[in-house]
Amino acid sequence: MKKIIVVMFTVLIIILFLGWGYFFISNSEANSIKKYSFTSHSLRGEFAKMNYSFITNGWELVWHDEFSGNDLNSTYWNLENWPAEKNNELQYYVPQNVLLEDGSLKILSKREDFKGRNYTSGALHTKGKFSFLYGKAEIRAKLPEGQGLFPAFWMMPDKDNIWLPEIDILEMLGHKTNEIWMVLHWHDENKQMQNVSASYSGENYAEGFHTFGIEWSPERITWFIDGEERFTTSAFIPEEQMYLYLNTAIGGDWPGSPDETTVFPQYFIIDYVRVYKKWGGNE
Repeated sequence: MKKIIVVMFTVLIIILFLGWGYFFISNSEANSIKKYSFTSHSLRGEFAKMNYSFITNGWELVWHDEFSGNDLNSTYWNLENWPAEKNNELQYYVPQNVLLEDGSLKILSKREDFKGRNYTSGALHTKGKFSFLYGKAEIRAKLPEGQGLFPAFWMMPDKDNIWLPEIDILEMLGHKTNEIWMVLHWHDENKQMQNVSASYSGENYAEGFHTFGIEWSPERITWFIDGEERFTTSAFIPEEQMYLYLNTAIGGDWPGSPDETTVFPQYFIIDYVRVYKKWGGNE
């Protein structure tokens, strides 16, 4: 009888302990997390089997791609298929150079003769499929390296034949893998192009994964690298819907051409792309 009482008492204690733990966790999360149904891929890792949007530090996740499937989500992305014609770049963008492997998006850049060009690379964007006005955009990525490589994550107006204003969230010259450029371009009232920019020198961004993002409000744009603020400006603030663009250019006026030190193939590897809106506000 004593053994039975001891067992029952022990079971009661365990039940009370688990119940209190659930109550504590639920109430703690309720302060920072709101249930929200996704229409896109669910979050990977510890959130892989959940259908939730998380509100963290006042930001609600409203659009994302975790690249966890076998095929690129065509309701999100357009693939480029053309020879780049700006900045004297050398690549031909081909859809087959945009890959989904090992739970990541990979933009392949390689040396090959293709339709009059000596290099192929990849580019994709969300024009006509997803754009937003104000918010937070972020990627986690590992960048390619080498003279002449020019990976970028940027934004443009969701309109035809218009490329300004332009927010360059991330630009890197492949021969300077510890330096990230953050740039804003626009036309002033006289239709003259203006820009503000800053660079940040840190670790080698081609050796591991890092996060790159902006927070865009009606008052300012702030750039972040690995969660740390690195540049902010209020010189000009775009006031229109903008879409996302990912690519690796090869050659051109700024990075210069590849040389004998450049190793091909190279990969721009993106773990995720996420867009957030301010919770409880208009941003």
